[in-house]
Amino acid sequence: MQLPRDPSNVARALVAAFPTRLAGEVLRVLAVMPEASSAPMMPFEVEVRGETVAIPPRIYNEEPDAGTERALSGTQQMILHCRYSRHHDGRVRQRRLERMTASDEPWAVPSLVRLAGEYVLQTIGSIGRGLPGLAEPGSTQRRLYGEFIARNPAFFARTERRAVSYWSCYYRWEYGAFGMYPGCVLLEAFRAAVVEQVGAQWPRHAPPPLTGASEAPA
Repeated sequence: MQLPRDPSNVARALVAAFPTRLAGEVLRVLAVMPEASSAPMMPFEVEVRGETVAIPPRIYNEEPDAGTERALSGTQQMILHCRYSRHHDGRVRQRRLERMTASDEPWAVPSLVRLAGEYVLQTIGSIGRGLPGLAEPGSTQRRLYGEFIARNPAFFARTERRAVSYWSCYYRWEYGAFGMYPGCVLLEAFRAAVVEQVGAQWPRHAPPPLTGASEAPA
């Protein structure tokens, strides 16, 4: 789809965070977002259903007013939640991710997996509670997240390593082993999803949980 008019570099960067078929929807969302105080940070690239998207780690737009947001379609609101789940304010990220977990859209998955490797325990807990299907063999959520991780092994490896780094820096005093850390529990749920998807063990880049797993970090 050809983009209408000539969107700014910031708009192009945010449009690139979604599959091209959603370009028109993303531009409608961008039209209600206040202007950013800073340009988005350098994006990370992942594959979503065979297409590469480039997602900014942080954005710097204030949230739109509630009335404007309610006027958006369901797809547009989910796009908005995805964008603001990358917001520089952790409270905004938290509100938005809690509205994202029920989505079965493949393009919503990367932002939630990325957040699983961050340092806020409330965020990690919300993702775990919002994705109960990860614990259910054959569920839609297991398939969705397992497929994404299978397509993006390097991204998941970086997520694991980031989680270990944050645990070591901020939480080692509270959780003496990484296997006790809530982030480890969530990563193991993602690991179970990809193992079910590919039908084989998956490389490990973090210490295992304290439940008898014996694989060593790769």
